[in-house]
Amino acid sequence: MPNFFILLGGPGAGKGTQAQVLREQFDLPHIASGDLFRDNLKRQTELGKLAQGYMNQGELVPDDVTISMIRDRLSQSDAQKGALLDGFPRTVVQAEALDKLLAEFNGKVNAVLYIQVNETVLLERLGGRWVCKGPQQHSYHLLFNPPKTAGKCDVDGADLFQREDDTPEAQAKRIRVFFDQTSPLINFYTQRAQLVAIDGEQPIATVTETLKTAMKMAMVA
Repeated sequence: MPNFFILLGGPGAGKGTQAQVLREQFDLPHIASGDLFRDNLKRQTELGKLAQGYMNQGELVPDDVTISMIRDRLSQSDAQKGALLDGFPRTVVQAEALDKLLAEFNGKVNAVLYIQVNETVLLERLGGRWVCKGPQQHSYHLLFNPPKTAGKCDVDGADLFQREDDTPEAQAKRIRVFFDQTSPLINFYTQRAQLVAIDGEQPIATVTETLKTAMKMAMVA
């Protein structure tokens, strides 16, 4: 039977970093819904064109279009053993639709891996990013990778600036939206005893090992 895992975590929780390691460790593709959308739009697939039509009208892309994209992706050979799903589901309705989809592949959600990081820490991680105005756009973080001289790039001396979507105000909004949207989903999977909460404020290597253990325990032969 295939093994399907859902990765949950707020923006800045470290899902992308962890997914790279887990993908290699367990030989499961990392299927991020955002990447899937961009790929279908870029390749102008039928589903991509359909999604673009809704987006052009300022409407949300219906769940069945997203589900169809995921179905196509899970049909590929590298997903025969299962997958790490990231960014979908976002709602309880989507979670129920996902159950039906995975049943088509003789699978189910083995576990929902929730990398838990509180709002303050997420904001620290996300709100401190600055970029240099030089052609290379070197990136800095006030906490984790600060420039030697405040406001100046170490490499070319160019001024540093903060992109609009990197400002603390913009990031705080993103984080609040995540928690508001995800709360019912967390309750849904908790009631089904499928949620595994992992302390995402631990060192990265510790989080990785905890995730690996949780996945091994939830895997089927």
